[in-house]
Amino acid sequence: MQNMKIGIVCFPTYGGSGAVATELGIELASLGHKVHFISYELPFRLQHFHENIFFHEVNVSDYPLFEYPPYESVLASKIVDVAIYEELDLLHVHYAIPHASVAWMAQQILLSKKIRLPYITTLHGTDITLVGRDRSFEPIIRFSLNKSNAITTVSESLKRETLEAFKIDNKIHVIPNFIDTREYDRKHTRCIKSSLGIPNVPVLVHISNFRKVKRIDDVIKIFLHVRKEIPCKIILAGDGPERAMAEAMARNSEYRKDIIFLGHVPNPKELLCMADIFLLPSQTESFGLSALEALSMGVPVISSNRGGLPELNLHGKTGFLHKPGEVEQMAESVLYILNNKNTLQKFRDNARKQALKFDKNKIIPLYITLYKEIISQNKSKK
Repeated sequence: MQNMKIGIVCFPTYGGSGAVATELGIELASLGHKVHFISYELPFRLQHFHENIFFHEVNVSDYPLFEYPPYESVLASKIVDVAIYEELDLLHVHYAIPHASVAWMAQQILLSKKIRLPYITTLHGTDITLVGRDRSFEPIIRFSLNKSNAITTVSESLKRETLEAFKIDNKIHVIPNFIDTREYDRKHTRCIKSSLGIPNVPVLVHISNFRKVKRIDDVIKIFLHVRKEIPCKIILAGDGPERAMAEAMARNSEYRKDIIFLGHVPNPKELLCMADIFLLPSQTESFGLSALEALSMGVPVISSNRGGLPELNLHGKTGFLHKPGEVEQMAESVLYILNNKNTLQKFRDNARKQALKFDKNKIIPLYITLYKEIISQNKSKK
């Protein structure tokens, strides 16, 4: 099969789904496929020119009759336009709401023009675990997923949750998130703690979008428990609704000078290079892309045991798993690793070895195989 023309619809903002969708497109383009991103803004990881990558902006105008701009209708129209004039072979939408339902709408419009465009829906987590459990969204999510030509999830855990939450007749393929382990390699990254004014003490790191599900208050509490026992620092990267609360906690602490907030970090590898421990005590994580990035940099992960994290973070080998809210136990696990250099190095080695299982060269071919299968099925129906 010749090189494919693929449309990718994703949210452009900071977060795992946007990062994975963008990196997937970049990798596909590097293999010679033409990739067309369709979104209301340039994806945050698509800041440089890439051969074979094209961006189509969805412009939403203000309509005097509507309280809220009709984004879904405008997005569907843009997908139709791109599909016709760029002759797309396949549409890959990331996130069920609203992208899967919009993809179906665009597909029906194209059928009226005698154009068959299959679409694949990738579920990343929040669309199912949070939004999906709002019963008002259930009919449209179930319908658009069942109408998808294929469904993928980023973990076995998310697959189970999807099947439990919705009556899905379609087969669900599990294709985990991936990473370029050559890029996320501690050996090849410039790592200078002094650039942030950090002395030679252990550094804990947390990276997220600071939503409530990330349990940012627990991140601070874990650090404070550890800091009482040993000198150390913590760096929190990212931004979101819980940041103000976290900053207030930090400012009211006697160790406030040891707590550093950086805001958004477009490329976290130089930050992770400084890390000795990565904290991810989330209420749930469908995969945990930031944890994978940490593991690839040889950073042990202390996380909750919910969602897809046990599939990624191996208890007692690459880090430790605890129930959400077990702050003291998580702090004890941090201290167990940090109090012995040999133990820390063992966990570092195991972390890197585990991350290699999720290297892009092992995961991207799974998507390509699925793409070709769906395109072939679509052509046979013509």
